[in-house]
Amino acid sequence: MIIIDSQAVKNTCNAGVESKGFCFYKTTNGIKRHLAVDTLGFPFFVHCTKTSVSDDLGLIEMLTDNINYFKSKLVNIPKITILLDSGYHPEKITQELKKVYSAIMTKIRFKLSPKPSKAHKNKLGKTGFIPVKARWVIERTNSWMERCKSKRQKL
Repeated sequence: MIIIDSQAVKNTCNAGVESKGFCFYKTTNGIKRHLAVDTLGFPFFVHCTKTSVSDDLGLIEMLTDNINYFKSKLVNIPKITILLDSGYHPEKITQELKKVYSAIMTKIRFKLSPKPSKAHKNKLGKTGFIPVKARWVIERTNSWMERCKSKRQKL
């Protein structure tokens, strides 16, 4: 299984002006990291874009850059499950990836992770963000990357 997410990062000191953008959704000026991690949280693929690039397009670019990995996978083994959050649109991603590699869907499948309902949050007595069990791994990896970035800037 591969777990995918993106994270908008404010004004990183290492990014040039031409590589930065503005994300209206998160009101962030900077770059966006698109991460694909394994079930332990270790990076599988990484791709950086302007924050103005959509999650779907960033994922398409990341998988296209690494298309040879999928081409090398045998067809007779189980499909690789790619777990996405509700910010992604699997149908759109599938259409675009088929243009790059027509047989890609014989090797992968997309699965949207469940989003906690308001009833579930009320049952737990919580509001706001609640981590989804299957996705906590990528959230932890994002926090590791954010922590490492902060330490580098202090040096």
